[in-house]
Amino acid sequence: MSDRQTIDQLLAAARARLRRLAPGAALTAQADGAILIDLRCADQRRESGIIPGSVHVPLSVLFWRLDPTSGHDDPRLSDPTRLVVLLCADGYSSSLAAATLHDLGFDRATDVVGGLAAWAAAGLPLEPAPK
Repeated sequence: MSDRQTIDQLLAAARARLRRLAPGAALTAQADGAILIDLRCADQRRESGIIPGSVHVPLSVLFWRLDPTSGHDDPRLSDPTRLVVLLCADGYSSSLAAATLHDLGFDRATDVVGGLAAWAAAGLPLEPAPK
């Protein structure tokens, strides 16, 4: 018998562990001191813009930048008690990443429902990505 799961099953299990935030709630959380991490690649950021005050950490290095035991952490980001809000293009990879951060001890990690697409649709602040 195979233990294989589908991506939809993995995503549902990840999201069941999170207290996901609507875009407006994520903006409020950021204003209250949460760190908003943009996981999107540079091309997506140039195309769609960035959220003011967000921190860009590509998904490929996220776990090493946040885990204080990795030897490659960013001290601005590696406090496991802080609310960490992840954002990707549409809210899929950010959910999986937030669940993995839970496994690393970041119990308050979550993501934005709908990602940047929902953020933009809600008319929330965006600015051009730095060149």
